[in-house]
Amino acid sequence: MTLQRVLSYIRKAVDDYHMIDDGDKIAVGISGGKDSLTLLYGLHGLMRFYPKKFSIHAVTVDLGFDNLNLTKIHELCDKLEVPYTIIKTDIANIIFNERKETNPCSLCAKMRKGALNEAIKASGCNKVAYAHHKDDVVETMLMSLIFEGRFHTFNPVTYLDRMDLTVIRPLMYMNEADVIGFVNKYNVPVVKSPCPADGYTKREYVKNLLKQLNQENPGVKERMFTAIQNGNMDGWKNTN
Repeated sequence: MTLQRVLSYIRKAVDDYHMIDDGDKIAVGISGGKDSLTLLYGLHGLMRFYPKKFSIHAVTVDLGFDNLNLTKIHELCDKLEVPYTIIKTDIANIIFNERKETNPCSLCAKMRKGALNEAIKASGCNKVAYAHHKDDVVETMLMSLIFEGRFHTFNPVTYLDRMDLTVIRPLMYMNEADVIGFVNKYNVPVVKSPCPADGYTKREYVKNLLKQLNQENPGVKERMFTAIQNGNMDGWKNTN
């Protein structure tokens, strides 16, 4: 997967769902994983030729794990000349030591997003880009069906009225396999998650289920994604 191909996926998503306007200052949420770093490379590349001028600012929420090393992310942002902010928090201690959560992911996500959004607004950004790809879109829909009994997933663009902040998801047309191919081709400096719950979540269960379904019924993931696009859900109408 070449950078040019990544840019074509991102450009299509940005155009189809009107994700970027002139003068936008976009925070890029950086976990250190393959998805967020691919998004960083992609938006940095898009800045060079996109007709609407925008800037990006990389932001990482440090949950407070002792073994998180962000040195390579710092170096990458310096190389790309992208401002980089690390938000120090005590979220890990609160969730795993104080509250001893048996299902930590939901609370962690809420606390992490709260800390991220506040820092983004403080930096003057009006939008934040999340690195959700096509697999994430379909997996979230399956999780909603299985565990909540409703047909739902996150939107390509979401306006958070209480924060006056817009969330965009420019990787939504990329498969996870495409992301892996890009990261391997360009030796992207991925930082492994230090979270002890990593890999043992409901999402991981659904990810494996989707993989099995797609192996047994080739193309099922693409058909599910098409169903989402055509399902008349708010926010999924193509603006092109």
